[in-house]
Amino acid sequence: MTVSADGLPEAAAPGVPAPPPGLVVVGYFDQPPGYGIDRPRGADSWLFTWTTGGRGRLRHGRTEARAGAGDLVVLAPGVPHRYGVEPGARHWRFWWVHCQARASWRSWLRPYDTGEGMYVVTPTPDAVHGRIEAAFRRMLADARWTGTEAPPRTAPGDEPVAVAHGSAARELALCSLEEVVLLTACTARTPPAGPGVDARVRRAEALIAADPAAPHTVRSLAEHVALSPSRFAHLFTRQLGQSPMRALREARLRHAARLLESTDLSVERVAAASGFVSPFHFSRVFRERYGMPPGGYRASGPMVGA
Repeated sequence: MTVSADGLPEAAAPGVPAPPPGLVVVGYFDQPPGYGIDRPRGADSWLFTWTTGGRGRLRHGRTEARAGAGDLVVLAPGVPHRYGVEPGARHWRFWWVHCQARASWRSWLRPYDTGEGMYVVTPTPDAVHGRIEAAFRRMLADARWTGTEAPPRTAPGDEPVAVAHGSAARELALCSLEEVVLLTACTARTPPAGPGVDARVRRAEALIAADPAAPHTVRSLAEHVALSPSRFAHLFTRQLGQSPMRALREARLRHAARLLESTDLSVERVAAASGFVSPFHFSRVFRERYGMPPGGYRASGPMVGA
């Protein structure tokens, strides 16, 4: 492992200090075998990495993760860590961001905590990769904004690292990173169906995941996938191990849990926003699922089940 004088990857070291609280540093690297960083004291900031190609290996305290294309790995501050190209891989191509995480992100990441403050968000569907990549590219451009003219449309191709010094640039960059965290955490929460699952069942499952609060019924879902209600319900239950309405209820409860963690909406509004007509019914099924009423869940901040 090699370390630059300021604790950042050597390729980023010239003119890029280790970020103090408040700064946002974003970069894009494609590193060859042998590249590695070792920080025995950890970092003062959070580190977000999004792999677009090759393979990386990251160790945070005693926890280790391997990162491939589409994996978001997040390291909390204050824990010794090291990372680099995975042995045997030809390269590691990845985006990285050093910053202070917004408080709301922690609830989105909590289900992916693998120990000691390492969060491994995987798998993420291919369908969102393009939007995530666009958010990182926008972040790299926005980090250079001075606030006195129109924000740049794209970052210069020969400058793989940017430091957001101004408050406007920092906020724009953090908004793009928030989009990345939200897209990955919410789409990876439910692993995709296995390879043997019928494409029509996959489509119905995707409809439920995309908008759990919608007034879905067995009939409406069946119509979307061109099946009769009875044939659809039988196929869905046989292949996924639960009925369509049970899957819908689980999706709504997960959505409600996220709202309780990350907003100050009342329990009644959370129920309505999650597709539950009656707040009393919502409170009862929520207690059955999570072992406590919605208000107690919000107060305790427990880990959300998958």
